[in-house]
Amino acid sequence: MTNTDVREAGMADRDLIVRLAFGSMAAQTLRAAVRLKVVELVGDTPRRAADVAVDAGAEPQPMTRLLRALAGLGLLREHTPDSFSVTPAGALLDPGHPDSLTSFVGMFTEPAIVRAWEHLDDSVRTGEVAFDAVFGTDFFSHLAQHPHLSAEFNAAMSQAVSETAAALPYAFDFGRFTTVTDVGGGEGTLLAGVLAAHPGLTGVVLDTAEGLAEAPRTMERHGLQGRCSLIAGDFFRSVPEGSDLYLMKSVLHDWTDDQAVTILSHCRKVLPPGGLVLIVEPVLPEVVDTSAEADVTDGGITYLSDLNMLVNVGGRERTRQDFEELCRRAGLSVTSVTPLAEAAPFSLIEAVAA
Repeated sequence: MTNTDVREAGMADRDLIVRLAFGSMAAQTLRAAVRLKVVELVGDTPRRAADVAVDAGAEPQPMTRLLRALAGLGLLREHTPDSFSVTPAGALLDPGHPDSLTSFVGMFTEPAIVRAWEHLDDSVRTGEVAFDAVFGTDFFSHLAQHPHLSAEFNAAMSQAVSETAAALPYAFDFGRFTTVTDVGGGEGTLLAGVLAAHPGLTGVVLDTAEGLAEAPRTMERHGLQGRCSLIAGDFFRSVPEGSDLYLMKSVLHDWTDDQAVTILSHCRKVLPPGGLVLIVEPVLPEVVDTSAEADVTDGGITYLSDLNMLVNVGGRERTRQDFEELCRRAGLSVTSVTPLAEAAPFSLIEAVAA
């Protein structure tokens, strides 16, 4: 390796650290764009920054600077000085876009979420949940006490699950079952996707009253009111009987191992002969693999999600061995783990009665 190669490698390393250090600023730039409705105001055809500023009730020069930052991030394109249009990626910040991520951005840049992250080092030292220490209550109780935030969280989860809801119905043999209960299914987007693709199935969504707030509208929108029941309950106490498939997506990662075992144990208790528990979660490799050939390369997002579980709710992302141990403790046996390629980094973890 020549001295030039060494210098270039060193510069690339520095660039990586600088980009990561600016990450929180990029996130807040997205938040400002959503709050100011920038993407809606700019539109598909080039528009002057000054005109956008007028419509947004903002000052022209700061708006120009915001738009240029968004262009630098790949969300807008500057055609001529101070003239911008929206890129395909930027269009996802329009709430009217079918694949919009505006609520997702709003939730994950929410001050309550970000504030707990300021204490990541404390959580690493102590193993304690930073959110609880900062706010004096746990995350989900905080949501229940703040209806607007709870609604934003539900909308964010709906946007986050949309890709999985499109892929899952065709990645798993739902046709061999009769009734599926979505444990912690929120406003029902995932189960609606499954039921719409499999007319012979009926379904149940189990969640808290707050989590189910939008579920009636979801089922009505998909014409599924007659095929899906909505049950307000607590999966730490029980899950409803009567299904031969119990589905849960992004539920177990919210909780400690003991809590996850409790949820799985309640599913095992009501699981009929031939029944199945289907867990949809990321499955971490035993060793971090960032090669291009890795099954899942998401730029480290799954590992950041793991830290988010640590600081905000006390849960964790898990390896296959971790899931097998949880299921074993709950009286279940993992029979297969299959990457959900169309909705990476998720995998389908199938478990039956042990």
